[in-house]
Amino acid sequence: MIYGKAASGLEVKFCRFEKGVALDAAGVISGYASLFGAADQGGDVVQKGAYSASLARLKANKRGIKMLWQHDPAQPIGIWEDVHEDKNGLFVRGRFLGEVQKGQEAMALVKAGAIDGLSIGYRTIRAEKDVKGLRLLHELELWEVSLVTFPMLPEARVLGKADAEADGLVHDMATAFAEARTLLADFNQR
Repeated sequence: MIYGKAASGLEVKFCRFEKGVALDAAGVISGYASLFGAADQGGDVVQKGAYSASLARLKANKRGIKMLWQHDPAQPIGIWEDVHEDKNGLFVRGRFLGEVQKGQEAMALVKAGAIDGLSIGYRTIRAEKDVKGLRLLHELELWEVSLVTFPMLPEARVLGKADAEADGLVHDMATAFAEARTLLADFNQR
């Protein structure tokens, strides 16, 4: 699944990162789970401040965002210790749980470069379509951030992990999808 609904009914967005994601020897991972203003392959653009109300509610209720494996609620793999918005997007920092087998596996896969994607699981609270047909996401209820195989935002990847040829193919596919969206939007306006 690249975009759609998880088994829980949440919307999900896959996102790989070009820069800013780090994993240290102790299993601490950090980076951006979502970037503001960037259109993904599904035509969605998260707006600045989209997560702020959700994060405030979670903090008030002393709850956190779940770290899952491939959006599977039965497979928590770690703990997000810091989740906040900044000028770029939704920053996350957490640690894999080495006491959990899937946590150990996830950390090994990320270190090897076999897994390099992050994805958000959320419910849309407020959104609108712009004149180009993009869905502008103004308010989201964030539930989880998962480690995933396939990303939604092709501009974002883990540095030094992705094969350059595969990067080019993913970029070409994203460009083709964006051009198709524009053509469809133009056709529908006629």
